[in-house]
Amino acid sequence: MRLIPVVLAAAAMLGGCGGKERAEGLQIAKALKQHQADFASANQLENELIQSARSWSAAVIANGAGRGPQLEQNAAVAEGLAKSAVEVSNRLSGLRAAISDLAVEREYGMGVRGEIITALTQRQRQLQELRALLQQIAPQFLEYKTQKNFAGDSYPGEIQKLEALLRAYGAPQDLVGDTLKSLTEKYSFTADEL
Repeated sequence: MRLIPVVLAAAAMLGGCGGKERAEGLQIAKALKQHQADFASANQLENELIQSARSWSAAVIANGAGRGPQLEQNAAVAEGLAKSAVEVSNRLSGLRAAISDLAVEREYGMGVRGEIITALTQRQRQLQELRALLQQIAPQFLEYKTQKNFAGDSYPGEIQKLEALLRAYGAPQDLVGDTLKSLTEKYSFTADEL
């Protein structure tokens, strides 16, 4: 008879652990759901940024930096692309901060949170590298303008670095959607819960 209360207490404790893990999973899922539209917008903006940077750098490599107004235009394009990289990074920061601020104690929840933060941090580092290269390139176009003997057929050396970075740059994944789907499947969340 004494064994039954011990078994019931153990079952309650185990049920409580699973309940706590599910609650943490729901907390993460709600945070992701809340930021899903912003994240999708950041993905779209990042895709546009990468495509624009690829076509622009390819044109510069093929045609050179240009002369006169073309140099100013290329400097302006580099600055605009750098600003876009900052904007995407800032949008990712909002999601990263929301996930970092969650009070998660269970191993599974901590793992999910850690994976999200790591993936966002890696993307932000790539965007910072992209921004830094573009910010180095922009004034070099204007420097060419001051050189009277500049023919317009060469280009800043960092364009090659930019081209290599852009070749290696993968399309942003739907981290939020994939994680939401995984959490929903694992814990059988209903639409009302989210």
